[in-house]
Amino acid sequence: MIDPARDAWLDQLERTAAAYFLHEVDAETGLVRDTSRDGDPATIAGTGFALTTYAVAAERGYLTREDAAERTRRALYFLWNAPQGEDGDTMGAHGFFYHFLDMKSGRRVWRCEVSTIDSTILFAGALVAAAYFDRDTPVEREIRHTADALYRRADWNWALDHGPLVSLGWRPERGFLHFRWKGYSEALLLYVLGLGSPTHALPPSCYPKWCKGYKWKTLYGYAMVYAGPLFIHQLSHGWIDFRGIRDEYMAEHDSDYFENSRRATHVQREYAVRNPRNFRGYTPDCWGITASDGPGPATRVIDGERRRFWHYRARGVPNGPDDGTLSPWAVVASLPFAPEIVVPTVEAIQHHHPELRRGYGFACSFNPTFRDSGGAASGWVSPRHYAINQGPVVLMVENFRSDLVWRLMRGCRYVTDGLRRAGFSGGWIDDA
Repeated sequence: MIDPARDAWLDQLERTAAAYFLHEVDAETGLVRDTSRDGDPATIAGTGFALTTYAVAAERGYLTREDAAERTRRALYFLWNAPQGEDGDTMGAHGFFYHFLDMKSGRRVWRCEVSTIDSTILFAGALVAAAYFDRDTPVEREIRHTADALYRRADWNWALDHGPLVSLGWRPERGFLHFRWKGYSEALLLYVLGLGSPTHALPPSCYPKWCKGYKWKTLYGYAMVYAGPLFIHQLSHGWIDFRGIRDEYMAEHDSDYFENSRRATHVQREYAVRNPRNFRGYTPDCWGITASDGPGPATRVIDGERRRFWHYRARGVPNGPDDGTLSPWAVVASLPFAPEIVVPTVEAIQHHHPELRRGYGFACSFNPTFRDSGGAASGWVSPRHYAINQGPVVLMVENFRSDLVWRLMRGCRYVTDGLRRAGFSGGWIDDA
């Protein structure tokens, strides 16, 4: 049972993170800005997080149900009716969407790729919306119909590009990107939704081929499927409840993906305790290394050692890259896995680094090593918030508090079909 005082504290974390999606959004298109910096474009993944957040916000009373439903309807309507095609002057192709979009028109910006993983996050958000808005009203009926159509339209076989695994993306100028989703990553969600499609499903052979890229390692006494950045151990769990269900790979290792993420969270803390690269600020109650904004590109001599710092990069442990940048949001998003170490860490960060609380909650990242003489203990602090950081906070705090998103998706036929086709069994999936 959650302590009422602690639940109020969690509610504040969740409410402030959710506020990002209520304000950094275009009122007409429903597209969500990639970062809190004025003038930045929208991101299709951020819009997917928004669709999930609106359901959470309605349930928690951050929005009225009517307001949340109208925001959801408007975004889905725009996404469904926006142009698709391979000429580049569209919002996407073959049912998938460009990574970055103009906030007003929805058109592609920065010559970016049609992103399979970012589109997957959008589809996940749409499926949550369809499950949550279940009343017999015109708006909620439209939400269910449009969300279902949006998911069904995605041509997962096109995304295979005649290969055994899904491509990371496609550009009209050069075609499909060279790299494919192979080996443990955030693409766990992608393969489940791709396999579950009732119209253009991935062949079941994709999943074991994806698993062949896994690396099982023992780190600081914890045996696990390895991924360095913490977000990889979190993203798919925002929507899918992996507790007690196993695919063939996890069954062979007598584990499941939830337990794997619990171990990964403890590895993160242990890495900070050992601090092999001697960065400032790493303690048992100050950790969290993931894909994040950073103070670079820059090189400085600090405490007699030449240090290199990066901008946005997928940082990870224990093999790096690591430049001393920590991400409070990634700690919060591990709450369901290891509350016994996450709660003290968040409390300690709030106490020792009050300057990190700003705008939509915690700053996305900070670097205590990158600071001027006499500067605050937090050192460099990211000047902006990111949609893909705020979303996991909302989802994972809510899943810890009530299982809401997990419950909605456990009842989604496409998710259960995808899990079964991937070979998952046990736990709730056997009763679904």
